[in-house]
Amino acid sequence: MAYERIALDQFLAHFSTATELSSVALGGSVVSVSDEFFAEAFHLLLVEPAPSLKGQFGPKGALFSGWESRRHNPTYDWCIIKLGTTGSVFGFDVDTAHFNGNEAPQVSVDAMYLPADAPPPDVDDHRWTEILPKVDLGPSSRHLFKINAIPMVNYVKLNMYPDGGIARFRVYGLVTPVFPSDLSVAFDLAHVFSGGRVVFTSDQHFGVGSNLILPGRGKDMGDGWETKRSRQKGHKDWAIIKLGDIGYLSHAEIDTAHFKGNFPESCELHATRSNELIPNDVPEDKWTLVLPRTKLGPHRQHYFQLENVDSAPFTHVRVTIYPDGGIKRVRIIGRRAGGSHDTARGAVTRDEKAVPITTEEEAITSVVSAASTAPTPQRLGGPVIPALPLTPEAFAPFGKVIQGYADVNAVPSPRTTRITSANQGTAVKFHKLALLESSYPPDAGATTGLSVYRCQPIDVKAGGQWEVKLLERHPFTNQAFIPMGAGEELQNPAKKYLIIVAQNGEDDKPDLRTMRAFVALAGQGILYNTGTWHHPMAVLEQPMDLTCVETQTSNGDDRDCEIVSLEDLGASYKVQLA
Repeated sequence: MAYERIALDQFLAHFSTATELSSVALGGSVVSVSDEFFAEAFHLLLVEPAPSLKGQFGPKGALFSGWESRRHNPTYDWCIIKLGTTGSVFGFDVDTAHFNGNEAPQVSVDAMYLPADAPPPDVDDHRWTEILPKVDLGPSSRHLFKINAIPMVNYVKLNMYPDGGIARFRVYGLVTPVFPSDLSVAFDLAHVFSGGRVVFTSDQHFGVGSNLILPGRGKDMGDGWETKRSRQKGHKDWAIIKLGDIGYLSHAEIDTAHFKGNFPESCELHATRSNELIPNDVPEDKWTLVLPRTKLGPHRQHYFQLENVDSAPFTHVRVTIYPDGGIKRVRIIGRRAGGSHDTARGAVTRDEKAVPITTEEEAITSVVSAASTAPTPQRLGGPVIPALPLTPEAFAPFGKVIQGYADVNAVPSPRTTRITSANQGTAVKFHKLALLESSYPPDAGATTGLSVYRCQPIDVKAGGQWEVKLLERHPFTNQAFIPMGAGEELQNPAKKYLIIVAQNGEDDKPDLRTMRAFVALAGQGILYNTGTWHHPMAVLEQPMDLTCVETQTSNGDDRDCEIVSLEDLGASYKVQLA
């Protein structure tokens, strides 16, 4: 098997857009190992570089972050690894960091593919194929190797001759994407398992860009993307994600988990379509703004409906943060354009086998060409807007979200929100999360009070659609609704209500292009800004009481409530529940 040894300073040129298929962050795991007497083999797959444990000893001797076997093996030691996902393999990083005098002198690598329901292979399985022949290693250094791409691999066997220690072992390649077989199904087009790849970052000083598309929400700030602090006015950083397939976009999730004092002030998203892996050929005016610059908050998931996405499919998304900071994950939800289900690595639908194709460049070109002639998706009965989880940042154009926070560092405005201990230390008070206002004339006799709405659930189930028939607004006052439920019900999925809002248009009617839908839980209250168009309260699945804080006139004057019918506006909109 031919291979090429790559100089360390050439790493980015060869592996910068590859995926580390073996990483524990993707679910990579050690299946079996011949010997791990001094140091356990699971260290091989850890994300972080191996630290020096010099001078530290355990009951078996010096401690190392890596895999180390006993001395004097007459043959060789081996470690069988199941990759985090199936993919094509084209490179390796064998790192002997801090192993000096006890490093493995040589290694080789075997590979195979087994169906998901097959038992793991053993060391003598006849299906092993050598993909990296025996190569020499040196002490305390990284060794990079590149091979011709081997498609459809989900197990590798690292052979160590004859024994010794290896700190980290990284298998580089491209994911074999997994797609829904139904083209109408929305999913995360940017996810690493969908074949998404972070192909460019302006800066990744503290955390690498490829973390943005990993599974889950991670464990600390170290497994996100974080840029260094900027001192220049107007600074921004950005990352470009190549989607796993060209698709029509719907909404996005920006997760700042664990970033509490170093989250970005704001972000924006652009999308484009390009035949290139890294779209350097795309001029700025060909990047479509799909999420205008929007403030972010600390340590939470933000959900945003995307704009300008109905007319064409996209292949790349650019995430821009202002001025700097850290993001944990980016999810780009949409559906495939349907030109082909084969992407650069050969795709797997959930009920089909993989179909390998020739090269990545050919695959991208064929999919973009096919999608460019695909019809714009038709939505029966008018536009459909997704009902997204309620978050303060997405709701900000329409009002305030009123809720407590288990972590006081996760409030939307940590520098300006006053937080104190209360009730002799048994409570935390979040001061003035929303202020009441009224513009009634002094002679109107308006007073502020509390009312209760006892609401029955609307007729729509999870996964269904619900038609929006009317919107109302209150031009003189803002209005708050507070669910009458316990705080712990914040995460109770059975207690929730639907919020539908829109901004005012130039014709003094609702601007339906700005219509958004949110699902709030029982621990979340809302305050509609004065004049914000909104749908009357609509609870989901179970009855719910909501306290309304409102300012009313003494004679029941209805001039503060204007109602418009969408039918009168010649429009038809539906809300799609998750």
